[in-house]
Amino acid sequence: MYLDSAYIAKFYVNERDSDAVRELIRGADTLISSAWSLAEVTSVFHRHMREGALLPAHCRELARAFLKHVDSGVWNLVPVSEFLLKRVSSLVSTTPKEVYLRAGDAVHLTTARESGERELWTSDRHLLRAARHFGLEGRSVH
Repeated sequence: MYLDSAYIAKFYVNERDSDAVRELIRGADTLISSAWSLAEVTSVFHRHMREGALLPAHCRELARAFLKHVDSGVWNLVPVSEFLLKRVSSLVSTTPKEVYLRAGDAVHLTTARESGERELWTSDRHLLRAARHFGLEGRSVH
């Protein structure tokens, strides 16, 4: 099961749909994402701290827990290689102009596709809409 960074973050922090995402994750055989998630998930923790929802110590604790889970193989993160980024470039350049893409989203979509996944789980509406242009089904818990 391929998850974007936001779904991984929802496993650790309470946000809209966190309970449903946790249930989804607990039922999965394999959890795959891009190594790009290392930066994005930690940035979500930092945003929660900046907004006052997390104390600095709790933010650091969540970051350590996430990295421990990465190291133990809970999250299978696909490296962001030069080859992958060239595939991102190729796929983005052929995506229709009406498809809204951010760089991180394009990395996730390409990583899922190149990993042989058929679905990408996210709550991001732009990512959900762009998925089909990368040969994926965009899925969401809501």
